[in-house]
Amino acid sequence: MKRTILENNFDEKTEQLALYAKALSHPTRIMILQHLEKQSCCFTGDLVEILPISQSTVSQHLKELKNAGLIQGEIKPPRIKYCVNKENWENARILFKSLFD
Repeated sequence: MKRTILENNFDEKTEQLALYAKALSHPTRIMILQHLEKQSCCFTGDLVEILPISQSTVSQHLKELKNAGLIQGEIKPPRIKYCVNKENWENARILFKSLFD
């Protein structure tokens, strides 16, 4: 039986790089990260005000970034405050740099 590329065991760095790349594959997510880097942290509603999309769509993009570990959220009822996960963001920079070196 032929093995497909998805059945291969990739090393941890390759898996992590793919996770980051997927999270960064949408322009809105890149805009969110750029905004969070400038503002340090913000609430979902703040992003809804600056992005031309609905609150539910912003929430979906935040969920993708959070699942990839690029951002983190702190619950401040009834809102969630988001900021860049600095450790994982630096790891993403290193992995992308190594990909292009």
